[in-house]
Amino acid sequence: MGVYGEIAALLTAVCWAFNSVVFTMAGRRVGAVTVNTLRLWIAVPALVLLHGLLFSTPFPLAIEPRRLLYLGISGLVGFVIGDAMLFESFLLIGPRLAMLLSLLVPVCGAFLAWVFLGETLRILEIASMLLTIGGIAWVVAERTAPEAARAAREPRRYRLGVLLAVGGAVGQAVGLLFSRLGLAGGYSAISATLVRVSVAALLLALFSLFTGTLSRHLAGMKDRSALLQIGAGALTGPALGVVLSLVAITHTQIGVASTLMSLTPVLLLPVSHFLFKERITSRAIIGTLVALLGVVMLFLF
Repeated sequence: MGVYGEIAALLTAVCWAFNSVVFTMAGRRVGAVTVNTLRLWIAVPALVLLHGLLFSTPFPLAIEPRRLLYLGISGLVGFVIGDAMLFESFLLIGPRLAMLLSLLVPVCGAFLAWVFLGETLRILEIASMLLTIGGIAWVVAERTAPEAARAAREPRRYRLGVLLAVGGAVGQAVGLLFSRLGLAGGYSAISATLVRVSVAALLLALFSLFTGTLSRHLAGMKDRSALLQIGAGALTGPALGVVLSLVAITHTQIGVASTLMSLTPVLLLPVSHFLFKERITSRAIIGTLVALLGVVMLFLF
């Protein structure tokens, strides 16, 4: 049983790595906002189909108002705001560094749970959080930005990308906090994901209508390469990635599953070198492993 869970967790990390790469490539063609909007619009029907197959109903219409509120806020903060900042950071500092900063999500989540849910933080957990932050800071301070940004000597672009990635991590952590409230009582994680994605997709559609950007998003669909990349990322993220993560935590220990699912920045080291032509230094590798060690300690202890 454990082997299946560990394989699923590793495949989840592969999905997240794949998402960051294809969304970066699509964002360079049609923009980060369009990528975020279209991938949610594509993910909704895929999740509706999945929900229908598993629960014989396309949407959880019997959801309680309070649960809907929590999951709706989670979708707004996590998918709309958090992911918008993360996708923009992909374009500014590259997917490798942006996903490395995403390791701050469990750190921020633990801190928010301590503040708002009254959960305790032990000395080892605090040490784990500091180790993760230290490893990330060590890599970020090296400023190994993508070649285009370094060649153009744009330190403000680099700083903005880092701030957006951190903002994306905070948004994801806040989204997870509200998701946890929405999942209380054993509510289905797949139903919750469908609600979160549906609310986020609806809000982005309304925002596009009011700001007059709907035509730009629709025009982005005419770019077949970008649409293929966004579609592939949408299906492997909110759909396949969620299912694999659920299989992982069901068939192996949560600490082991969470650790393996956090391997995305490590997987992106060779990808960024060969695909995006980034110079990967020994400092970047060591700092990434140190940050990952902090996450491992946070989950295991």
